Amino acid sequence: MKEVEIYTDGACSGNPGPGGYGTILKYGVHEKELFGAYDNTTNNRMELMAIIKGLESLKEPCRVTVYSDSKYVVDAMTKGWVTKWQAKGWMRNDKERAKNVDLWQRLLQLAACHQLHWVWVKGHADNPYNNRCDRLAVNAIKSCPLLPDNPISSP
Repeated sequence: MKEVEIYTDGACSGNPGPGGYGTILKYGVHEKELFGAYDNTTNNRMELMAIIKGLESLKEPCRVTVYSDSKYVVDAMTKGWVTKWQAKGWMRNDKERAKNVDLWQRLLQLAACHQLHWVWVKGHADNPYNNRCDRLAVNAIKSCPLLPDNPISSP
């Protein structure tokens, strides 16, 4: 299996508001940048989208280390929260529905194809790739056509 690193970040101008994602894929000496923007979204959705877009660009199953500054995503994946939400019909607890179900479903489907290792990195700190992803996400909001974000909150 190929070993790939995926660095990600999401940004939002207002929350909700226009948002963007930035992703950098590294395979050996090769790097690929991905970015895009949505019209009315949230920071958490853009954090998820950055990872999804990176995984969707892989052409075969890989060993992937995902670097993200989103505790929301990293904790949900490493602590099993998302699989618990899914098992409970996308409920976080007895009264509260999980948010971003459409993206969690996409992420889980992609995760099943790869061997993923999750690494949380401090945002806006000393990780040059995370900082680069942040710039990609922020610049995407300013320069890319804003796509409609149509979240589906229930399964």
